[in-house]
Amino acid sequence: MAPSKRKKATNSASQAAVADAPMETASGKETAEEEELKCPGCSENDSPDQNKDTWICCDACKTWYHWGKCAGIDQDANSGEAVTLEQVDKWFCKSCTELDPSRVMTFKPPPRKSGRKKIEASSNTDTPMVDATQPVEGAASVSATGPGSSATPAPAGNGTLEVNKWIAIAESKKYAPDNFRRMNGSDIGLEWILRDESAMKEPIVVENPEGLGMKMPAKETTVRDIANEIGPDTHVEVIDVLSQSNSPGWTLGKWADYYHSPSHERDRIRNVISLEVSGTPLGQRILPPRLVRELDWVEKHWPHNKKQLGHYPKVQLYCLMSVSQCWTDWHIDFAGSSVYYHILHGSKVFYFIKPTSANLAAYEHWIGTDIQNHTWLGDMVDEVVRVELTAGNTMIIPTGWIHAVYTPGDTLVFGGNFLHSLNMKTQLRVRDIEIRTKVPKKFRFPLFTKLCWYVGERYCRDLKSKEEFSPRILKSLDALAGFLVSEARTIERGSEVAKKEARENVPADRVKDASLLARELRWRVRSAAGVDSDVELGGDDDDIIVPIKRDPNAPRDAGRKRRRDDTSGPLFKNWQRPEWSSVENTPLRESHDTLRVEEDAQGDAAWISQAGVKGDVMRSSKSNGTTKFRKLEHGAIERYSVVRTMEYITPSGNAESLKKEPL
Repeated sequence: MAPSKRKKATNSASQAAVADAPMETASGKETAEEEELKCPGCSENDSPDQNKDTWICCDACKTWYHWGKCAGIDQDANSGEAVTLEQVDKWFCKSCTELDPSRVMTFKPPPRKSGRKKIEASSNTDTPMVDATQPVEGAASVSATGPGSSATPAPAGNGTLEVNKWIAIAESKKYAPDNFRRMNGSDIGLEWILRDESAMKEPIVVENPEGLGMKMPAKETTVRDIANEIGPDTHVEVIDVLSQSNSPGWTLGKWADYYHSPSHERDRIRNVISLEVSGTPLGQRILPPRLVRELDWVEKHWPHNKKQLGHYPKVQLYCLMSVSQCWTDWHIDFAGSSVYYHILHGSKVFYFIKPTSANLAAYEHWIGTDIQNHTWLGDMVDEVVRVELTAGNTMIIPTGWIHAVYTPGDTLVFGGNFLHSLNMKTQLRVRDIEIRTKVPKKFRFPLFTKLCWYVGERYCRDLKSKEEFSPRILKSLDALAGFLVSEARTIERGSEVAKKEARENVPADRVKDASLLARELRWRVRSAAGVDSDVELGGDDDDIIVPIKRDPNAPRDAGRKRRRDDTSGPLFKNWQRPEWSSVENTPLRESHDTLRVEEDAQGDAAWISQAGVKGDVMRSSKSNGTTKFRKLEHGAIERYSVVRTMEYITPSGNAESLKKEPL
């Protein structure tokens, strides 16, 4: 569920932050991230009618401004014509242009005209349409209806068909078989996770909610009921599906009027996918599935007193209200979080891509460049799976799955997001993709780093008290510990700005020494896994055996360690141990003498006796070595010495005439 409240002209990735599954940020007004998003151009004298929902980012200082007056853009200085956000390629704020006059606003090239036949669209349509009767990308034919629907699409206000091009393209493609599990609600719980190694690695569908341990509003609940219960004057973020951008000025009362209007009276196709209902009367009647509550980090590890005050990541209860023909393009839920998704009435069609390394790389390239405007992501990956959901179905989507969503008919959905301890490695990888593609903090998982500190502190206490965990969870905790160590390093040696941000993310009520906690957690996780503390635990596909049930009398290293690489790199990223101050090589020394080896010889001669050699023998030895030292921090000195000795033992041919030295 992605709020598309701001639209960035310089980065198409921010426009792609729209999601149909419950994914995007909660209201989050109390979070530090939103405090950073105040517009520097706003003043107390601004008109209340001024557009505050559309934003633009300076390409130099990365500061966000409201589009229009705050950004100082009303018209093109050369032509005098009004400028729209969609025309802008690069834009710089006034402060940056004063520092460097060469920084000027540039525009995107005009769209290339196509000779293909297009549907005649209504006058306010600004997205290219696809002729529903013509082939699309080699398909034999494309129906005017969306996947899984036999009804006629909703016409625009002037009576012509308004079909999103991606719906037509999606229907023309071939898909891998839908082999995702259909399970009974009573079979889905923590016991299933512990018993089945493949649990929560692929989406699962529960066709009947009985046994899931969740509560949902009555099937008869309407959008009008929701508006009246929460408040008809409550602001709601509405997405214009064809432009995938925010449509400002909507309240729940106005949205209910639109949703319940006949399809032929709707001027545009619109969608609500980010209404977070925690703390409302409606939210009190919703309870996520039992498995979600058993895994959810916010539910398990966020302090209860802070939740009561309303200060926590509000991503657990979303209401999605989609009209017929809605489409949400490819996306991953923020921070790779998992999703539960229950259809109260209506239907949805999901298109899934597995989060393999190759597919995530393809997604990052697609989301971070303009190819997303004209390329079907499914053509860049190995396979896509199509799944249809109908009223009463519940789906659980695991970590990092890439998906797009189509709505054949008016649909009401309840769902939510949750982070867990089964696949932290992928959750962190998706977060890294968000950072590299410059997704604004407003559209990321709220309070993510602080939540990780709470989780790390709890698991460190559990490991200290000898609680045992499965290999899968230990691998995930190793990734979490690595992330917290990197945060601790930022606090220790980062820039002043980075240090300040990293410190603010550490919950002082639970974590007194962030550096100590992060490194202790990493040591305890790897110790529990029975591997060297310098060895990272493998990912989901690595073959590593971790001893779970330990014999108290068994040695600590019982079990099989993961093979170490022949070449061991530095312990920490971008850090190397100091160079050796001095290296000395001891020259080769040789010696020869005669020994008498007794039957029960001890000491240096014990190995000769054990080899079955006794009596007078001649010993020849060669030795050399290396000694080096270096200075460390705080005045410490480290010395490293290696001596290599080789001995040859031969029976003496003339022992009586040689000097004897019994050993």
